[in-house]
Amino acid sequence: MPESAFPQCRIVPLRLLSPQTTEGLLNRVAGVPGIRRIVINGPGLPAIVPYGPARGQANPNTNRRTIQVCGAEFEMKIQTGTVTLEVEDDKVIAAVQETCDAFFTEIQYTLQKGRRFMKSTPTLVDYAKYGPETNELVIGLVDPRKKDGPIIIPIPTRPEQGEDCQEISRQNIHQI
Repeated sequence: MPESAFPQCRIVPLRLLSPQTTEGLLNRVAGVPGIRRIVINGPGLPAIVPYGPARGQANPNTNRRTIQVCGAEFEMKIQTGTVTLEVEDDKVIAAVQETCDAFFTEIQYTLQKGRRFMKSTPTLVDYAKYGPETNELVIGLVDPRKKDGPIIIPIPTRPEQGEDCQEISRQNIHQI
């Protein structure tokens, strides 16, 4: 995978995060100015059991619930294992590390730095899903099996004035 033009980092907690913890982490991290893209990875939480003796039955998992991050509501379809960020420069990674140091007080985490965690050039799947004029912000975020698009989280428009991402209205959410 070619290196990205922008620095990237990956937050790796010691254990899988609950939806409440994920919501708190993402609200804090999304408030850091200079973050371009965020990807959450982890094991899936299917609504229906896909195999085994209970195949086809409902999967009543309490971790499959709706969370709200900076005004964007979405259902957690995975249990958060890692959070990958693409940022504008290395100073933002230091700010993310400070935020994570303040957030992870009860469990350990690791912040990995690099430029190869997230794809930065269009793939065949990007072309098939979005065509030749793909927005650079959604490159590498496509799950070919997923029928809905990426979730767009609005960023604070005036962070220097102390605008918190919690106060942003849902009207600022736009779809690509």
